[in-house]
Amino acid sequence: MKSYGYVARDVEGVQKKGITEAASSSDVLDRLRSEGFTPVSIKEIEGSAAPKSKSRSRSKRIKSSDLAALCWQLTTMLEGGIPITTSLDIVSNDIENAQLQKILTQLSEKVKKGQPFSECISEFPRVFNKLSCAMILAGETGGNLAGSVGKLAQYFDNRDKLAKKVKGAMAYPIFVLSFIVIIVIFIMAFIVPRFRKIFTQIGGELPAFTRGFMAFYDMLAHNLFYIIGAVVLIIVSATILNKTKSGHYMFSKLLLRLPLFGKVFSQAFIITFCRTTATLLTSGVSVLEAFTILTGMTDNDIIKNAIVRTKEYVVGGSNISSSMASAGFFPNMVVKMIQVGEESGSLPSVLERASQHYERKVDSLVSTMMSLLEPIMIITVGAVVSVVVIALYLPIFTMSDV
Repeated sequence: MKSYGYVARDVEGVQKKGITEAASSSDVLDRLRSEGFTPVSIKEIEGSAAPKSKSRSRSKRIKSSDLAALCWQLTTMLEGGIPITTSLDIVSNDIENAQLQKILTQLSEKVKKGQPFSECISEFPRVFNKLSCAMILAGETGGNLAGSVGKLAQYFDNRDKLAKKVKGAMAYPIFVLSFIVIIVIFIMAFIVPRFRKIFTQIGGELPAFTRGFMAFYDMLAHNLFYIIGAVVLIIVSATILNKTKSGHYMFSKLLLRLPLFGKVFSQAFIITFCRTTATLLTSGVSVLEAFTILTGMTDNDIIKNAIVRTKEYVVGGSNISSSMASAGFFPNMVVKMIQVGEESGSLPSVLERASQHYERKVDSLVSTMMSLLEPIMIITVGAVVSVVVIALYLPIFTMSDV
């Protein structure tokens, strides 16, 4: 059994705090609801280590998981009949992220002065994107703010899961490549110089393979600063080039053409496109406004241009599916599914199913990448170590034969 601290409110809005023991947080949630309380927050108590972890988390940036938790809390309280101002005050008192806590306090003050909630969050574009503003506005207009905030919570949850999948696909090769670089630096800095002293003391002619390796080592040692300078120059030049219009377009194109990784990035955006459009349409946002919001959800010029072209075709009188087909970026399967959704009048549900399908494809693709990259990386590490070992020990084997 674990200990959980909870904050809840009764039907009259009176706050109740306490500590209880349960197998999981969901058990605490069910228990509070069965007693007629509306849960506000439930946190596991970890003893003396808890305050330290809290102090560490207060300095972290605002992540999708933080926004998802915020939206779920607001949804629970709004569905329980608690006003938005009171809900914001309660959540701001319990939130761990200092930056988000400050923003919530400011939002509460603005709403209390009579400013619409959708207008308030639009003043914090780095935290609440255009999608959030549009959905909150649709919820206020339609009188279903709790439903819109709930859909927003699902959106942030899904975005957080997708980001973790993409980062997971990149983390392994980056780690192994870094490990290879560290091994090479260690060998070149500590191992090779000692063997060179041994070769000098022994004398005689070294094998051709060892001479080639030592020549490569001398080239690296004598030109180390030039090599580091060249690498820094390339990185700075690429960064500056990426800030230009033509350079950013070139890198956007290159990113989508990377082996395996390009496919992950493009399909990840297809998931975002389908899920975001479905969420917006369900909340009552128009198709044109949805495409406007989608253009701001990617920095890739190829994808952004495809969305802009699609919107232009829709404005020109074409339906969504034919407009997407003309844009040239979207997969044929997505276009066909959207066509079915348009004809049947169930476009949001079809888009949601399409996002689920591509989510499964990304999962499968990431698993395939891991299964391919793992042996490749192991062979690469083995090859690097083998070359060094053969080059350094070959003279010793040669002398023993003599």
